[in-house]
Amino acid sequence: MARLAGKVALVTGTTSGIGRATLELFAAEGARVVGAGRRADEGEAIAANVRERGGVATFMATDVSRRAEMERLVAETVALYGGLDIVVNNAAVGVFHKTVESTDEDEWDRTLAINLKSAYLVSHYAIPHLRERGGGSIVNVSSVHAFATTEGVAAYAASKGGLLALSRQMALDFARDNIRVNAAIVGAVETDMLRVHAEHEGKSYEEMGWVFDSRAIGRIGRPEEVAEALLFLASDAASFVTGAPLIADGGLLARL
Repeated sequence: MARLAGKVALVTGTTSGIGRATLELFAAEGARVVGAGRRADEGEAIAANVRERGGVATFMATDVSRRAEMERLVAETVALYGGLDIVVNNAAVGVFHKTVESTDEDEWDRTLAINLKSAYLVSHYAIPHLRERGGGSIVNVSSVHAFATTEGVAAYAASKGGLLALSRQMALDFARDNIRVNAAIVGAVETDMLRVHAEHEGKSYEEMGWVFDSRAIGRIGRPEEVAEALLFLASDAASFVTGAPLIADGGLLARL
């Protein structure tokens, strides 16, 4: 049986990478999925491809940092599919090679708005609908930077650390509503953001320290692998998991 049969899922940041893989996997597992993002052409094409393969998916062009657009996104998802069971807060941007001193206020505000505030906004409007369905699952896509970090990622690390803390806190607030809230702690994954970071440095993935020897998995992750972790957290298989970080990082945090 499909693991998300009968569920309605809302996933942000679905125009590439982890978000795209998650939308595709959730639809393949029986969910009716709404994907959200800013690049309408890419998002529409991805949703259309899912539909061609027999899945149920819709894309809605939105700016996840804007309250009114998030209110509309949730309302239209519920109107379209009759309810809401799963939310994956995946939208993210990165500001790299910037310390607190060199990050300007606009860069800081944009990073926190997209990476952290958006999770608050989507959840704020989604939770009443999850409660109405008798419960559900919220998955916030965080990062290894919530636990251990590197130089020059001040805003990004702050936003991802905030997502982990927010996930724990929300899990306590909404446990009585049967709403589970968890954080996926993601390492180096083959995404546009990762490529841009390496290109800016003029280094290979190996030179960036993202590929390890045989003591870890020894390669960059694939978006599809992270999507499987998100599927577990979203599904009833994780019915006793809440307030937890699920680490999918190829062994990065395990190394000294």
